[in-house]
Amino acid sequence: MKAEIIPIEPDTVNAGEGNFLASETFGSLSFPFLLFIYPHTGKDFMFDLQFITHHTARYSYLDGVTMALQGGCKWIQLRMKEASLPEMAETALQVKQLCSRYGAVFILDDEVDLALETGADGVHLGLQDMPVSEARKRAHPGFIIGATANTFDTVKQHYADGADYIGCGPLRFTSTKKNLSPLLGLSGYETIIGQMRAQGIELPLIAIGGITEADIPDLKRLGVNGVALSGYVLQADDPIERMKGLMQLVTS
Repeated sequence: MKAEIIPIEPDTVNAGEGNFLASETFGSLSFPFLLFIYPHTGKDFMFDLQFITHHTARYSYLDGVTMALQGGCKWIQLRMKEASLPEMAETALQVKQLCSRYGAVFILDDEVDLALETGADGVHLGLQDMPVSEARKRAHPGFIIGATANTFDTVKQHYADGADYIGCGPLRFTSTKKNLSPLLGLSGYETIIGQMRAQGIELPLIAIGGITEADIPDLKRLGVNGVALSGYVLQADDPIERMKGLMQLVTS
């Protein structure tokens, strides 16, 4: 099944649990922009910039989420690799409330059952997590399933199993994630995207791993559908202003 990609003008857009006017909520965007319609969810979501949480000495998970949302980000992935399930559940409920308030999509990392229990919009599955096919069986209609890939073969398998998007990387080394897969570099993305096109696989590809503002134009040129950032935002002197600048860049 293919993701339908359509250009739209300012109108009512649906994200997360809230409906809102693009002209109000996405006031900084330039229109028309691309909206992806996913066959497994029946929902439409912009894939421009995803923020992935990371606990630092300065900021808690909730601090990071709040700043990303205040900076205009509309897609939050809660990743808490070292946390217990009760800790993750408590934080997930708080993040869900924040995302609902800001009209943002909320994705929980790794834990399918917990994502369903807490009312998250979806789950992101790593290479060692539950297979996408099994998660799809458990999921209710409209539940988003993203999956990590580092090779075209993995992308192809996730596509066949029913993934809604691919988090592909890493571009380069990043300290925010352990056990990194081989680095792709820009040439790696170009190769994978070429293979996807050759086999008619139309699935949003989100670049991840050590990405900075300077990488975005090249990634957009290659055909990547969005970027996922974490440390680059949180390491800024003012994470809110950095997110604002990034949102203007990815939507220009």
